[in-house]
Amino acid sequence: MSSGVRVMVVDDHPMWREGVARDLTEAGHLVVATSGEGRQAVRVAAAARPDVVVLDLQLPDVSGVEVIRGLRAVLPEVRVLMLSASGEPQSVLDAVKAGATGYLVKSAAPAEFLDAVRRTAAGEPVFTPGLAGLVLGEYRRLAARPATVHDAAPRLTERETEVLRLVAKGLSYKQIAERLGLSHRTVQNHVQNTLGKLQLHNRVELTRYAIERGLDD
Repeated sequence: MSSGVRVMVVDDHPMWREGVARDLTEAGHLVVATSGEGRQAVRVAAAARPDVVVLDLQLPDVSGVEVIRGLRAVLPEVRVLMLSASGEPQSVLDAVKAGATGYLVKSAAPAEFLDAVRRTAAGEPVFTPGLAGLVLGEYRRLAARPATVHDAAPRLTERETEVLRLVAKGLSYKQIAERLGLSHRTVQNHVQNTLGKLQLHNRVELTRYAIERGLDD
């Protein structure tokens, strides 16, 4: 069994925040910090160094989108899982564009939430059913726009390209490993190497990159 994930919970409702933290702790994760305000959350996260930040979209001082940008500035590798009452398409797209790895609505079942935290820590995009299609649809729309600048693409190995193509098709790391006859860790390593070469931050950005280049066909 893998060790627990270091998690920070940011929500301005104390009872909800404490309940989420309790569920995480009971599931074997380590809650390294909690906060009810956005600016405080960014300061605390810099010291607490969580693997995953569970973040509400609506906060009393700044928006969740601004918090995502602040978190990514102080902790570039941090994964952000939005947990919001709002499932509005624009809210979801704004959060993902700012760097969120996943987005769940608060009506999600506890088991679904805990699974989302684990998958977010692994860099997998996790969305409430229906929202994943929304995000992919937006990326396809952006990819369809005429390019104005053609940058030289970094050179990927044949295996990295193969893994990237399967990521773009929406396969999980486990499914990719089974398809290619590789270990789960090897697939993760290929994805991390590809992220580094392409100067991308997470699997959502990687999926967009692949779609823009037609690798999801």
